[in-house]
Amino acid sequence: MDDATRKKLSARLRRAEGQVAAVRRMIDEDAECVSILTQISAAQGAMGRVSEIVLADHIQCCVADAFADGDPERRQQQIDELLTLFSRHGRALAPKS
Repeated sequence: MDDATRKKLSARLRRAEGQVAAVRRMIDEDAECVSILTQISAAQGAMGRVSEIVLADHIQCCVADAFADGDPERRQQQIDELLTLFSRHGRALAPKS
């Protein structure tokens, strides 16, 4: 992962941390349920975007390298990992359209 991607992810994670902290405060302060749910949705969206960025980086680096080096075993390993990721986390990893 390059430095620019790390910085982008770090900023998004700080934002998500702030949103989660806001949810905690809202619950402690007995805020309206709809407001809490809206903040939860924002935090989930932020984490979803983090997942998308990490997945894209993985495909562009690790998976692409495995295909480029011509090693069929390594290529299959990367395919298997992707299939496992999508079966476990498919909805969370699917890019928003």
